[in-house]
Amino acid sequence: MHAEDLLTAVRNTATSGKAQPENHQVNQHDTYDTYHALVARQDAMRLRRQLLAPARQPAGHLTGPPAGPGGPDRYDGAADQQLISRHLHLVSPLGQLIDHLYDALFERHPYLRGLFPDSMAFQRTHLERAFLYLIDNLHQPDELAAFCHRLGRDHRKLGVRPVHYEVFEAALVEALRGSAGTQWNGELERAWLRMLRLAVTAMVAGAEQALAEPPYWNAVVTSHRLFGPDLAVVHVRTSEPYPYRAGQYANLQTPLLPQAWRPYAIACAPRTDGQLEFQIRRTGSDDVSEALVAHTGVGDPLRLGPPQDPPTGSTTTPSSPGLADQ
Repeated sequence: MHAEDLLTAVRNTATSGKAQPENHQVNQHDTYDTYHALVARQDAMRLRRQLLAPARQPAGHLTGPPAGPGGPDRYDGAADQQLISRHLHLVSPLGQLIDHLYDALFERHPYLRGLFPDSMAFQRTHLERAFLYLIDNLHQPDELAAFCHRLGRDHRKLGVRPVHYEVFEAALVEALRGSAGTQWNGELERAWLRMLRLAVTAMVAGAEQALAEPPYWNAVVTSHRLFGPDLAVVHVRTSEPYPYRAGQYANLQTPLLPQAWRPYAIACAPRTDGQLEFQIRRTGSDDVSEALVAHTGVGDPLRLGPPQDPPTGSTTTPSSPGLADQ
């Protein structure tokens, strides 16, 4: 069953047999909790097939970057980096390109809108940084693929399926053509697609390899202390063991802002009592930090994405290539 069919089935189940008051809307949070439960069931079935046939390759239409300037056996990321960088002005400013991309994505596939937070400002900014990160590091495709492999593991928390990357690619192509106009050409388009598919192929493989672990961990706040109006030290305990190391970070989601995740450093080494500490500073432009500092208390639920290592070796802060972190 495709992701769109999953969401349609969830909505139909939520509304069937009930008298709907005027202006009734199905609770989005409940709908997407059910969607994630169905995705988890699919993942369990995929894991079973994977264990029974370990030599099989992950399914998906996007199987890797097409042959590029380096020939069919070796992707020459440096050549594509030079080509894309030399003509980047054709699709700049990137913020406008991203606006066109999301317009195309949601117009063609309205069901995808529910996988994103209500406010898209943070998402748009981070997708712009993601494109710049890809371009800046395309000359080292092996390192970039390793990073995207880890990112694919993290993206499971969003309910992202391989088909989502395919529709994202189609929306990107439409946005690139619309932004560049008559100056766009096939050579540039192929370079962008090779870059995107390098990232996507690694992300799909990373997600497939992580099927044995939860896509996210449910947690409860055990302590919430304010140090001034803008800083909170928050302790949480997960319902299942959380396998992290000192120095890693986790993306957090509060039910006050469904689908919105933000990265925070884990401020403690692994503890015997299973609790984790986060030091969260409120920033004026971020609703998630506002919710975690000012509107969260002991007993409240949170979700944690998989533990992540901070990026190294780049002056650009990475954020999710593809359907980026929200």
